[in-house]
Amino acid sequence: MVDIAFGPKRDPHPDPGPAGAAYLDLVRRRRMYGGILVVLFVALMASGFRLTESRNAGGFWQGLPQVFDFPAEVLAEAWDKRANLPELFLDHLPALIETLNIAAVSTLLGGLAGMMLALLSTRGLARWPRLTPLFRRAMDASRAIPEIVIALVLIYILGGGPVPAVAAIALHTAGALGKLFSEVAENADLKPVEGLASTGATWGQQMYLGVIPQVAPNWMSYALMRFEINVRASAILGFVGSGGIGYDLKIAMQWGMGRYDEVVAIFLLLFLAIVAIDRLSDHARHRLVKG
Repeated sequence: MVDIAFGPKRDPHPDPGPAGAAYLDLVRRRRMYGGILVVLFVALMASGFRLTESRNAGGFWQGLPQVFDFPAEVLAEAWDKRANLPELFLDHLPALIETLNIAAVSTLLGGLAGMMLALLSTRGLARWPRLTPLFRRAMDASRAIPEIVIALVLIYILGGGPVPAVAAIALHTAGALGKLFSEVAENADLKPVEGLASTGATWGQQMYLGVIPQVAPNWMSYALMRFEINVRASAILGFVGSGGIGYDLKIAMQWGMGRYDEVVAIFLLLFLAIVAIDRLSDHARHRLVKG
C-alpha cells in the first residue's frame, strides 16, 4: 500500500523530533504516576482493612458465610405471616405520612434558606460582596455536619419528635442546596440584572425579576432530588427518636423474632414510597428542565 503522506517510496518515517520525544516522555510519566497511585490505593485499602479487622469484635472472613442468615430468618417469618402484610401496611401508613411530612417541610425550609445563601454568595450577584466568603463558609459548615449529629443534639435540647428531625434535615439541606443553587446562579445572564439596576430596581427586585426566572427550572430540579434524599434521611432519623416510620422500624426490630413480618411490611412500604417519589420527581424534573 502506498504511503500517501510520505510519497510512494517505502522509506522509514522521519524522526518525530523533540516534540514527539516530549510527548512520549509525557505518556511514560503519566503511566508511572498512574501506577504509583494504584499501588498507594491498594496499600491504603489493605492497611485500612487490617486495622478495621483488628478492632472488630468478630472476624470478617469467619462471619462472611453467615451474612445471609438473619435476612433469611426475617423473610421466612414474613412469608409464613404474609396474610398480615396488608393490615400492617394500613397500621404504619400514618407513620409513613409523618415521614413524608418531615421530608417535605425540611426540604421547603432548607430550600428557601439555600436560595438566600446562594444569591448572597454568588459572585456578581451578592448583595454584600465582601461577605461572600462568610456565606460560603456557612454553607460548608452546614453541609459538613451530618443530619444525625444535629438531630441528636436537638433531641437532647428539645426532646424526641419530628421537630428536631425537621430542623436537622433543613439545616443540612440549606448548605447542600445553597451550593448547588450558587453554581447554577453563576451561569445566569447578567444583562437583565444590569437593565433592572439601570432603572433603579432594588437588589431584591433584580434577583426576583432578573435571576430567578433563569435558574428556577434547575433550582426546582435540585430541590426535588433533595426531597428524595430527605425522605430517606427522615426515615433514618427515626432510629434516634425523631418519629416517623423509622421509629416504628426500630421498635419492630428491637422486639426481634415474632415481629419480623412487621419489619418486612415497613421496609416494603418505605421502598414503595421512595420508588413512587423517585418516578414522580424524575418526571417533574424532566418537564421542568426540558420544557
